[in-house]
Amino acid sequence: MAFTVPLPRAPFDGGTAQWYENELGWAVADCDPVQLLTGLRFDVLELPADAGAAVLRRTGPFGPVALMGQRMRLLVAVGSADELPGLLDWLEWGGIALDLTAIGAGGRMTAPPPPGRSGSREAAVWLRPPVPGREVEPTLPALAPFGRSAGSGGGISPDLVRLVDTAATECHRARLLRTNTPQTNTQPLAFS
Repeated sequence: MAFTVPLPRAPFDGGTAQWYENELGWAVADCDPVQLLTGLRFDVLELPADAGAAVLRRTGPFGPVALMGQRMRLLVAVGSADELPGLLDWLEWGGIALDLTAIGAGGRMTAPPPPGRSGSREAAVWLRPPVPGREVEPTLPALAPFGRSAGSGGGISPDLVRLVDTAATECHRARLLRTNTPQTNTQPLAFS
């Protein structure tokens, strides 16, 4: 009788939910796909991917950023979702359709596969993944006291007001560029 050796298998990694819970300490809803619970360790600022790419170019590196389809998700400090409507009004963006939303307490975000693992083509992906063993909160944009930058240790992350203003500008610009087609172009765009 010949002994057969089974084909090699990838080692059991505990799954996506366990990676988020054990490596990062983030709360998850264990469903398919795995959902990250917002409002506990972070909130999410969500905007169109084209506007999000422009925001990332203008603001430089800060906390984790995910992409799901045509939507970009920027992780921001807990409580930021509650501040978004007031900030938009204060920055004089209130009443303008921006396609800029926030997900806070009680919300969920589809969990991208952990870095180095692949998912389906439709799955969320990390553009700037969280780093296990490093607290994410100090890198997240937050409201900063007047005259100080957000983030610890020298202001690594932008303050939330500047991020929201940049995001609103880029959302508005992207919307105008998407609607400025040869069929609808009756007046050239002018940006100051």
